[in-house]
Amino acid sequence: MTEIKQNTLSPFKILSISIGVIYVWFGVLKFFFGLSPAEQVAIQTIHQLTFGLMPDRVAILTLAVWECGLGLMLILRRTMKWVLILLFVHMACTFTPFIFFPHQTFMRMPYDFTLLGQYIMKNIIIISSGIVLWQYYVKGTPTNYMRPFSESI
Repeated sequence: MTEIKQNTLSPFKILSISIGVIYVWFGVLKFFFGLSPAEQVAIQTIHQLTFGLMPDRVAILTLAVWECGLGLMLILRRTMKWVLILLFVHMACTFTPFIFFPHQTFMRMPYDFTLLGQYIMKNIIIISSGIVLWQYYVKGTPTNYMRPFSESI
């Protein structure tokens, strides 16, 4: 199997663009008070992580800029190593509500998530996608080593 040509719409480009669109979409919602379903938990989490040193409005706007910036960089596929590092840091932070606010994320620990807990758990897909993108863009793993097992048989 040969390498994917640069001018084709590869699965890696599609994956990067689709995650980028989600990041931009969710980030833009945070610029407008009350539109993001994650706004309150994001504010509470940042408040905990910064020991209350960052005002709530600054915190949510900073997060909005971070998410929009990550999304645009994923869409453009520039400096992917740094973009993916920031993605992984962001993803790690998104799981902290399970520690800080278990009463908001679980109905019954550790298996029965609230809607917020489910919203957070879906980030496992973004993390997995980030790992795939890291293998391709940062480590330069050739696509013939990233074939599905069904094609290897």
